[in-house]
Amino acid sequence: MSGLLDGKCVLITGVINHASIAFGVAQRAQHEGARIVLTGHGRLHMVEHVAQRLPNPPPVIELDVTDAAQLASLAERTREFVPRVDGVVHSIAWAPPGAIGADFVAANWDDAARTLQVSTWSLPALAHALSPLMPPGSAIVGIDFDASVAWPGYDWMGVAKAGLEGAARYLACALGPRGIRVNLVASGPLRTAAARGEPRFDEIAAAWQARAPLGWDTADTGKVARTCVALLSDWLPATTGEIVHADGGFHVTGL
Repeated sequence: MSGLLDGKCVLITGVINHASIAFGVAQRAQHEGARIVLTGHGRLHMVEHVAQRLPNPPPVIELDVTDAAQLASLAERTREFVPRVDGVVHSIAWAPPGAIGADFVAANWDDAARTLQVSTWSLPALAHALSPLMPPGSAIVGIDFDASVAWPGYDWMGVAKAGLEGAARYLACALGPRGIRVNLVASGPLRTAAARGEPRFDEIAAAWQARAPLGWDTADTGKVARTCVALLSDWLPATTGEIVHADGGFHVTGL
């Protein structure tokens, strides 16, 4: 039986450990037949170690999205392992302590700018870097957290996610004529390594578990991963610029 991603080559960013959303996507993508490449930043050996937990341990290449030289060489370095890139998963977000869970109004520009560069600007930057390898029919999927409201303690990361949503729409318009789709998956709160930097995560998660019509398990990345894989596949060929919620339905509820 063929998989949704049979024959596709997918580059996945943001694998930190086995609890990360990106790891769940990598696992599901391989299950559906994809050949994958992972990227890591800084302690690359950690990503290489967690890659060994995948059914077919993939290559890992270094990518710091704030490093212009690494972005410029990304397509060439990726081509060493795959002939093309049919799918890209953007799972990159980071904020310094002064930009999240602190005093939103008092945050300095350096902290805010760093948050926006890593968490927002990196989406079009990644698309531009890999575009030479992306044929018509390719797909870019980014990991989002609903930015239509302000979340307690999320601060400049919330602003960055709002920017990510805007960037995805503009990117969808820019790449559409080339047959490349761009969509976001808005996940509910998951207990990943990134979540440890969110001081009011437990409060937000409790609200989700109480109100999501389908329920919500903060330890289960599988449902979000499946949604990402569906968007990477050929089954949504006319869908671009969308924010697909994989949040148990929380976003439709009121008080």
